[in-house]
Amino acid sequence: MSNSTSDVPIKLIVGLGNPGTQYEQTRHNAGKDWLIQLAKQEGISLTTEKRFFGDYGQGFVDGQKLHLLAPNTFMNLSGQAVQALCSFYKIDTQNILVAHDELDLPAGTARLKLGGGHGGHNGLRDIISKLSGDKNFHRLRLGIGHPGNAKLVASYVLKKAPLEERISTQHSMDKAMKAIPQVMSGQWQKAMNDLHTS
Repeated sequence: MSNSTSDVPIKLIVGLGNPGTQYEQTRHNAGKDWLIQLAKQEGISLTTEKRFFGDYGQGFVDGQKLHLLAPNTFMNLSGQAVQALCSFYKIDTQNILVAHDELDLPAGTARLKLGGGHGGHNGLRDIISKLSGDKNFHRLRLGIGHPGNAKLVASYVLKKAPLEERISTQHSMDKAMKAIPQVMSGQWQKAMNDLHTS
């Protein structure tokens, strides 16, 4: 995990998930669910924007303009939405934070990370591809745990977690929400320290 400091402010937050009611609140939609909660907390309304292939909204958080995007494509096409919005608003890769589910972290854990590979995550893989291979965006990794067998991953991530796990995941989402003001202003190391030790 990268510990490199970053004083770059975040201008766009993307929440990854799959479209459709059958995928709501499944493990794979953790990023999208978190983004929707963030939008509600900050009073930013998300509306379907066809040119950005997703639900989009913008507002001001701590006096800084913030774009929010939940792609409406399926997970493995998430980069299409990110590329379209970044191209339109001239947002650099380093000013992006992508919230996504993370198999390699236990449920109830949230971690910030700068850069890195896709780790087998199809949404991250497509975003990196559509950004011409640029991996230098920030990530909010929301732990969902691992089923213990690679063959079980596909069905595991598309299931709704049991109540106890959802409560634990929500707790980590709430903690991540508190880090947003620091992330927005570029206090990346402080945000990481606070989130990772709380």
